[in-house]
Amino acid sequence: MATYLLIHGAGSDSWYWHLVGPELEGLGHEVIAPDLPSFDESKGLSDYVQVAFDLIGNRRNVVVVAQSLGAFTGASVSARVSVSLLVLLNAMIPSPGETAGAWWEHTGYAEAFRDDALAAGRDPDAEYDPIVLFLHDVPRSLWEESGRHAGPQAARVFADPVPFNVWPDVPTRAIVSRGDRFFPADFQRRLIHERLDIEPDEIEGGHLPALSRPNDLVSLLERIRTESEAG
Repeated sequence: MATYLLIHGAGSDSWYWHLVGPELEGLGHEVIAPDLPSFDESKGLSDYVQVAFDLIGNRRNVVVVAQSLGAFTGASVSARVSVSLLVLLNAMIPSPGETAGAWWEHTGYAEAFRDDALAAGRDPDAEYDPIVLFLHDVPRSLWEESGRHAGPQAARVFADPVPFNVWPDVPTRAIVSRGDRFFPADFQRRLIHERLDIEPDEIEGGHLPALSRPNDLVSLLERIRTESEAG
């Protein structure tokens, strides 16, 4: 069995994985879901990586799953310690040496977001609404609970470059949510092709499938893991 290291995205904590973790544990896997210092302005990317690194310890057969901004941590961890698989989920895929702050302009995100919103009939200039962007397909019962685990992401981490000059030598897969309103699917597909030169796996739903479709996500993660182990 594997150890799954589940890395959450920006402005959040390990609660994001609270529906996925037990499913994976029920299949016999070990699950590690760290709380990154998302709300601490004194902590940079190296601190995020250290949290994950310390939890891995001397474990082997580690599958790193990194959501959104968590890709900067996940890729950096994979460059530091030997892991068996890196899975990027609706991810900010970093280029070597890139900062998360520069990622937005480098990838052409603003134009892609605007085009997708207009095509879907949404106002791209509307006031920020987390329900519209992130929670539109999450069960209502989770909305209030999610608010206790989310908040403004500390800015410090966006200034730190990933600590590698070439992409980590680890099998890498990417998952795209077809209905993601924050990172539109077409934008993600282009970025995955440009930066990783691989075909993405896809899942229905929005930016937060661990909340909206945990069973489907677990099934997809297990298929990806099994395929990777088979070579």
